[in-house]
Amino acid sequence: MSPLQRALGAFYGLALGDALGMPTQSLSHEQIHQRFGVIRTLEDAGPEQPIAANLPAGSITDDTEQAILVGRLLVQGQGRIDPADLARSLIQWEAAMQAKGSQDLLGPSTKRAIEMILAGESVEEAGRYGTTNGAAMRITPVGIAADVASAQGFVQAVVEACQVTHNTSLGIASAAAVAAVVSAGINGASLIEALPLGAQFARQAQAHGHWVAGATIAARLEWAGTLRIEGDKQAFARMLYELIGTSVASQESVVVSFALARQVALGQLEAFEALCMAAGLGGDTDTIAAILGAMLGACLGLEAWPAELIHQVQQVNELDLLPLVEALLALR
Repeated sequence: MSPLQRALGAFYGLALGDALGMPTQSLSHEQIHQRFGVIRTLEDAGPEQPIAANLPAGSITDDTEQAILVGRLLVQGQGRIDPADLARSLIQWEAAMQAKGSQDLLGPSTKRAIEMILAGESVEEAGRYGTTNGAAMRITPVGIAADVASAQGFVQAVVEACQVTHNTSLGIASAAAVAAVVSAGINGASLIEALPLGAQFARQAQAHGHWVAGATIAARLEWAGTLRIEGDKQAFARMLYELIGTSVASQESVVVSFALARQVALGQLEAFEALCMAAGLGGDTDTIAAILGAMLGACLGLEAWPAELIHQVQQVNELDLLPLVEALLALR
């Protein structure tokens, strides 16, 4: 399988996971079950969706849009992201979303950082409170463009992509974990080989940024690697929801994504089945499924995803990721 097929699998896996989680985001596990039952395909949002009301099935959200934004900045900067450029781009992105009447705006860490920058704070200081999953959700282009085999340069690329909004040990470590799995997958690693690198690079990257109190990402990922479905798959999903949590906190949503990826690596779940399970968990479902889709797609390739659903996501969003993915691979 070519690096291009793996990179396309990662970026379209991100978009597909995002779209699967779009109608369920911010709902509880129980609310999702009442409205949709078990998620098995792309669904319309419906009028009661608190963030994406009435969006049609297959619509992407901020996860994919901000990943594309980061990818374009990487290409423009020939592999480097200028923090000030990222800040300006995020401000412009949110303004465009507001003009469209969208409720899918910047997350809490990113919004606080941007407000600090607009108030005259330095870029280095602006991200000192960013502990949520915003950096991890948009880090996939870095995993495509930067080779994890060159560890020092790889971590630096992750730090540059995180600094402006998530300049903390938790924010950077969680983004490094996701990017490492994506990058290893594009190098040809299997899922069982790539996932441990997530914890390894999370531990390495946590030395960067401002230290914040919170469970260590690397330790949580190593623990998540010991989990295994024992019979009832829905009971496993409930356990993830109740024990790890599915909020925007990196120690919850990113760790849940890794726990689900581990089940695919062990043969307990099919890739698309895991993506649907992520979308049905409750909480920050679009981000959990987007991160999971990126990691699985990088290791399993574009063929891991149902072609008709990828086509639907492309059509609904007028989305053609091939030129961007090719440009990111050229940087690699």
